[in-house]
Amino acid sequence: MPSIAYLECTRCSAQISPVSPQSLCPQCGGVLFVRYDMAALGLSAKRENILKRTDAANTSLGMWRYADVLPAVEPVTLGEGFTPMLRSRRYPGLFLKEEAANPTGTFKARGLSMAVSMARHYGLKKLAVPSAGNAAGALAAYAAAAKIEAYIFMPRDVPQANYLEAVAYGANVTLVDGLISDCARIVAERKDAEGWFDVSSLKEPFRVEGKKTMGYELVEQSGWRYPDAVFYPTGGGVGLIGMWKAFEEMEALGWVSGKRPKMIAVQSSGCAPIAQAFRRGESASEMWPDAATFASGLRVPKPYGDTLILDIVRQSGGLALDFADGQILASLLDWARHEGLLLSPEGAAATAAYDHLIASGWLSRQGKVVIFNTGAGLKYADVIAAAMQLESRSAATGVEKDHRGVGLPARYPVGGIITPL
Repeated sequence: MPSIAYLECTRCSAQISPVSPQSLCPQCGGVLFVRYDMAALGLSAKRENILKRTDAANTSLGMWRYADVLPAVEPVTLGEGFTPMLRSRRYPGLFLKEEAANPTGTFKARGLSMAVSMARHYGLKKLAVPSAGNAAGALAAYAAAAKIEAYIFMPRDVPQANYLEAVAYGANVTLVDGLISDCARIVAERKDAEGWFDVSSLKEPFRVEGKKTMGYELVEQSGWRYPDAVFYPTGGGVGLIGMWKAFEEMEALGWVSGKRPKMIAVQSSGCAPIAQAFRRGESASEMWPDAATFASGLRVPKPYGDTLILDIVRQSGGLALDFADGQILASLLDWARHEGLLLSPEGAAATAAYDHLIASGWLSRQGKVVIFNTGAGLKYADVIAAAMQLESRSAATGVEKDHRGVGLPARYPVGGIITPL
């Protein structure tokens, strides 16, 4: 595993020592990237090393198979990464990167595994995060594994699964009447007095390092070639930023060449600061007022890395799009019924975008495309049920009802004997 050469500010290019924990650039407040000695890496980091790296059970080491291009640290791991790339049953060139296979059921496991690994390396004792939901569960899990205290702030209306898992892992959870931006303000106001280290998206340099492994994986799983386009549900956008960093590193190492994929950032119309800024030709987003969407991971009124996201989308020749919740739900149900996959609402925003760009002729059905489903649909069971207007089953009458309200035979008669239907 390589040593970190320095941390580099993406805004002013200042070089910061990695010896002690860092958050943002101390000179300008910009996002810090981890940088390695790429010349030295080029002598030791080889593609064939990745293919040989397995654990004692002869299975993949997940994202840590890319140890050659990750910080030299003892991992806090729960088996994250190297998720399946599933071919669509209907579209010949379409593949879905199934991040639901990660621990805690979402892609957030990658970034928090790396961030918590580095926090333990630095001897940090208390970590805090504002979260739209899934980062909270991931931090809680990895902090529990590392024996580090976790302090989590989430909007009160997050999916129930997010609240449940954070509490079950033993984190200190505060539900906030507001959005993730309100949660972030609370963490910023209290962190110094409480002794918390803030692991918010892009406000420390290592969540990007975990997320960049998605870029390494999609290239490896594509035969060390770039796809034509990548669709990425974009709230905070760390995954999109991380993948672009991965492409840069792989090219420097000679692992991949050719034209990089068009990066398609997808949002909900109920919270679309990146899509709006893209349409307007602006280099930064504005705070989105009254953000509301059942795709809770997309409910980020102003991403901290908005300028980075917009720059990547434009460099790649991509797009930033948004879709109404009704369109997202329709795509979610379409994929469940025709592909056998219950996507997260965020993932369904990306599949809705794919359908739109195929219908418009912007994309060809034959082109190689990778869509990221960033989480398991079952983590959103309550919000998806509400969006579908499903009626609750009635136990009081002893009669169950299906989703149309039609009565079904009682499964559990009085006396507790289970009667097969």
